[in-house]
Amino acid sequence: MATLEDPIDIGGCRVPNRLYRAPLLECAGNGPGAVDTLIEDLEPAAASGVGLLCQGATIVRGEGGCAAPGMTRVHDPDFVSRLSRLTDRIHDHGSKLFIQLEHGGLRSMETWHAEYRREHPGLEQLAVSEPPWQLRALDRAGFLSYDPHVLETEEVYELAADFGRAAGYAAEAGYDGIHLAGANMGIVQQFLSPFYNRRDDEFGGSPEARLRFLAVVYEEIRERAGELPVMAKVPAETPAPPAPIVRRKLSLEDGVEIARRLEKVGYDAVVPVRTSVVWDMSIVRGKYPDRAWENEALQEGYDAAFGGAARKRLVALGNRIQSLQYDTESAWNEMFCRGVREQVSIPVLAEGGIRERERMDRLLGGEPEAGACDMVGMARPFYAEPRLGARLLGTESADAGEDVRVLCESCNNCTVPQVTGAPGICRTPAVLRRRGELEREDAYEQGSGD
Repeated sequence: MATLEDPIDIGGCRVPNRLYRAPLLECAGNGPGAVDTLIEDLEPAAASGVGLLCQGATIVRGEGGCAAPGMTRVHDPDFVSRLSRLTDRIHDHGSKLFIQLEHGGLRSMETWHAEYRREHPGLEQLAVSEPPWQLRALDRAGFLSYDPHVLETEEVYELAADFGRAAGYAAEAGYDGIHLAGANMGIVQQFLSPFYNRRDDEFGGSPEARLRFLAVVYEEIRERAGELPVMAKVPAETPAPPAPIVRRKLSLEDGVEIARRLEKVGYDAVVPVRTSVVWDMSIVRGKYPDRAWENEALQEGYDAAFGGAARKRLVALGNRIQSLQYDTESAWNEMFCRGVREQVSIPVLAEGGIRERERMDRLLGGEPEAGACDMVGMARPFYAEPRLGARLLGTESADAGEDVRVLCESCNNCTVPQVTGAPGICRTPAVLRRRGELEREDAYEQGSGD
């Protein structure tokens, strides 16, 4: 039976414990203060003892591909070399740092952000295939805007090379591993998914062919980044709208098979994630964020993003409906992770709605069940408590007498404002008040849980 405090190897990387900060949007961009912003966002988790930090999705190309404002691009070796200051700061605390590589494809801002489209009229979305009819219907209705460029076979290889080049730059900057954004509706998921991928070349037409892009990306990373560990999110599109709206999607069984094949390719770890085929609240399940939508200071940004007050209200309505569909189920990826772990020998990382130390212990193999994963991670809770690790590590629930729970209420007041370019911070007064009380009690000093 593993505990949260036990070390673990991911490839050749020794991680000091099994708690990780899942990828978040740091809103750092690429400006003069980008490195300082990343340090400010990531170092507190390392200082609190978190074993592994995953820097949020970074874009492998210099144009297009950003799913939200403020995403950092890692196509420029001069910029990435400056990130060595970040990796040094994380290593000073004994933690490891992986960088998540991404391209949004059809999910990019050039699809949904009205102001961005006006400012970049020449940008096309990269597409695996022509958009499915469901997305074309949203285009005709005016909710989205598609002008896709479907990748030719040689262009697919070039995109994979961009992932490899970015990984090579990251290795030189001192990163400890690569995390591929294989879910959350980015272009990697679009290659894997039968909903998006209707190609008839070597990158489509069968489950094996749809996986080929990830195989080529792995080869490119190995060529340019040596033995740097590589892991990937693995999608199962189970929360997708039901048939007949969406008939072609990845089942849980498909997701397990993808994970099994990735191990054969050479991947060092996988992160199974139940997600959708469209960008919705399946990845940030929780409450409807009233406070975020009602914030007067953000209204102009919402209007710019969605193209006016009427569309803003429609998006908010969709947000409310989705909050009912995707409730705050605890550890909602547990069953998927358990199925993958039964089929692979590489580490399986679990995230999604994990909020209690007791649940973490159970996921890692506490009685009465066999373990569902080898590491446990959280994302939004680190917006609420940047130094969260100090409260969780060394506080096994059986010994502490009471379960330790994170403060995050999954209210999503942190995530919705990010469509305006606002930073990812907790905006819920009750949570902030309680964090202040814990700070005064020195609860966030490393070792406070011992």
